[in-house]
Amino acid sequence: MDSLEQTLATVHELLKAEHLDEAAALVRTCPATVEQVGYDNWNGGTDIYEVRLELPPSDFARLAARRSQIEEQIAARVKTVLEPETQDWYSVRFVPAKASRPDWRSGGQDGGVGNDITLPRQVRQNIIDGLKLESVAWFGTLDDVEFLSRLYELKSMPSHDSRYKDAAGDIWQHRFNNDDWDSDWVYTDSRFNLLDGPAAAFLRFLCETVHPVVRPNRDEAIKLVRHFNDQLRHAGWEIVEEELIAGRPRFSYRPLRNTTARAVLRARTVADALDAGWMAKEIERLEQAVDRDPALAIGTAKELVESCCKSLLNKRGVAFTKSEDLGELTKKVTKELQLVPEGITDETKGAENIRLILRNLTQLTNNLAQLRGLYGTGHGRDGQHRGLQPRHARLAVASAVAFIDFVAETYAQRESVRSAEPKGQAV
Repeated sequence: MDSLEQTLATVHELLKAEHLDEAAALVRTCPATVEQVGYDNWNGGTDIYEVRLELPPSDFARLAARRSQIEEQIAARVKTVLEPETQDWYSVRFVPAKASRPDWRSGGQDGGVGNDITLPRQVRQNIIDGLKLESVAWFGTLDDVEFLSRLYELKSMPSHDSRYKDAAGDIWQHRFNNDDWDSDWVYTDSRFNLLDGPAAAFLRFLCETVHPVVRPNRDEAIKLVRHFNDQLRHAGWEIVEEELIAGRPRFSYRPLRNTTARAVLRARTVADALDAGWMAKEIERLEQAVDRDPALAIGTAKELVESCCKSLLNKRGVAFTKSEDLGELTKKVTKELQLVPEGITDETKGAENIRLILRNLTQLTNNLAQLRGLYGTGHGRDGQHRGLQPRHARLAVASAVAFIDFVAETYAQRESVRSAEPKGQAV
């Protein structure tokens, strides 16, 4: 490779053009080196190289299972750039940058990206207040020392009791032997400084409270994550499922991806307004699947529209059958809620445009859901197969939420007019 920087600059432009924004940002910001790691005698001889991208350790850990996917995305574009000029083979691998902090044993500060995270004190306080109001044991099924040892080197941290040499002994004495600390003591302990310390430490603490080992009950963990995200979104962060451990989600934190997060938040608002608790599972599944499983997110977007239509028809007392598809349900909702503005006849300019917009919104999610079947798992694929991407899922999610938001607002408006009408007069 004559010019690593020139190659990576071209790779960056390709990734941006294909809307693979996270991979593009990493190519642009990570220091890069290239090293020959092998040689293959086959077909005249091929040099094997590895491009290494250095990540701060916290970012390296945050990517977790997604690292290999992003490495493949970058490597494929490196191949595209270099294939016309060389037969050599290149792979891409993320490596954690070596820490250089002399005070790393003290636990006083977060290294890497943690220093750049901002999380207002009020957001943290709201989350802690919510945990207290719901009487949530932050340590889950573990004891205090077991839990905190997963995050901190307690034996390297000071004791507040002169009889004990470290935090581990101190905590055990006062929480279990004396039992003179309340269960929420950790929130105000200066050694952990959750309210005013590094934001990354607070976010890691939250993720640990819902770790499968700490809280094996999946529903309890999901409920807590919703509570956390209701507050964190205001500060531009969210907690998301990273991987599964024995069928239970393990969570990590990441910067808010505004488009999807806003759409999901709006979907929850609609579900609350309709008092449609049965939509909650679909919204939860949709939120977790956009990046991890785009095909599932697309199918779930369609199911969300169906659930919304059925909920509205139930509230208006309109019968429907199990065999009716999304198009038929949408027609009934359109008719029942008079989605074409009142006073606009079929001949009035714009009436057909409104109908087409509504029809296209439902057809978009319907068609994308059919693509899910074409690109889903369970069938053998050739080497050139490319699955659906998160951008396809975001399109489906945004379209589905635009539709349910519109019909839910129309329903609310119709209901307010109906309640204001004299009894016996229909809207």
